[in-house]
Amino acid sequence: MMSKLKQCGQAIALATLIGGYANAGELIINSDASDPAPKAAFAEIIAEFEKEYPDIKVKYNLYDHEAYKTTIRNWLVTSPPDVVHWYAGNRMKAFVDKGLFEDVSDLWQQNDMAADFATAAPAMTIDGKQWGVPYTYYQWGIYYRKDIFEKYGIEEPYLWEELVEASKILKENGVAPIAIGTKYLWTAAGWFDYMNLRVNGLDFHMELMDGKVPYTDPRVVKTMEKWKEMIEPGYFLENHASYSWQEAQPFLYNGEAAMYLIGNFITPNFPDEVKDKMGFFQFPIIDPTVGVAEDAPMDTLHIPAKAKNKEDARKYLAFMARPENQTRINKALLQIPPNKKAKAEDNEFLNKGVAMLGSAAGTAQFYDRDTDPAMAKAGMKGFQEFMVHPDRLDKILKGLEKTRQRTFK
Repeated sequence: MMSKLKQCGQAIALATLIGGYANAGELIINSDASDPAPKAAFAEIIAEFEKEYPDIKVKYNLYDHEAYKTTIRNWLVTSPPDVVHWYAGNRMKAFVDKGLFEDVSDLWQQNDMAADFATAAPAMTIDGKQWGVPYTYYQWGIYYRKDIFEKYGIEEPYLWEELVEASKILKENGVAPIAIGTKYLWTAAGWFDYMNLRVNGLDFHMELMDGKVPYTDPRVVKTMEKWKEMIEPGYFLENHASYSWQEAQPFLYNGEAAMYLIGNFITPNFPDEVKDKMGFFQFPIIDPTVGVAEDAPMDTLHIPAKAKNKEDARKYLAFMARPENQTRINKALLQIPPNKKAKAEDNEFLNKGVAMLGSAAGTAQFYDRDTDPAMAKAGMKGFQEFMVHPDRLDKILKGLEKTRQRTFK
């Protein structure tokens, strides 16, 4: 049975074919910012944009996160909107390489964006050109229940051994140490990223992401064996493969779980009754000789190469690049603005995130944004399987190596 989402996507495509998709002065934006906080934030931003440009009417189409990742591939080739929400890194590069994103280097030059977005510029640049505008990025780390830690005399873990010991105490007391939902796979990739970054460092991690290292390499095996120290004793939420990341959150909020490795986008979801009980710490150190890198994914805006209203799309991207608008949107998202002239909200979690990223040895975008899409799909499936069946490690890595050889030739 055709899903409502597919029906909606086909309806948009049909409207385009009959000439009814984009009217003069109409700007079509497709977005996956469908959680409550970003949904409200972009409604406010778009109202401000329409106020400044009264001759432009924005049509803002919202889609479910997971379906969006698939359907955007169809829109860009057939009947694209004028602006799409997407991600920096390899996710962006895949579309640039296929000629599906517009070069917006002119916007960067006209608005002196290279200076304002100095940190973000490398993630937006391919072949010396810029292909979009970033509007937010955020730290990853472990969010936890301070009251539960206090109850069992647990300090914030700084070293890996301390995290394992804390998990042992929690498990013995009937609390799931780590909340996670891996139904949509990418949360398992967050654990792989951090395990590999802490065991082998950023340079090795990026070589692996670029297909230059076999998945059967002893260093990858070492990462997975270390990860087993949390998996085999049962320190992750039971039946996690049946939960999405959102569906796993209540276990943290009702006290059935104590920690969650996730991005700062979780913080607007904290219920009022537990807001004051939530804390944050950096993913623990595994090897003190390895530089401390972090995942810091960046969300971006792009103009499809086949967009009909590129003139107004450029106005919108320039509008979203302004410091005041980056401040506004990130205040609502509780995330960090890439424009250095913008200000992050004064917030306990953001303050820690800004300090942590500021002192990082480097940053990665995230597993499925840093590697080839085909490799990412196989890798994330493999990581989820490993979390359920760690005894299959050898078979899983051999399967991923076959995918790497096919993908990167």
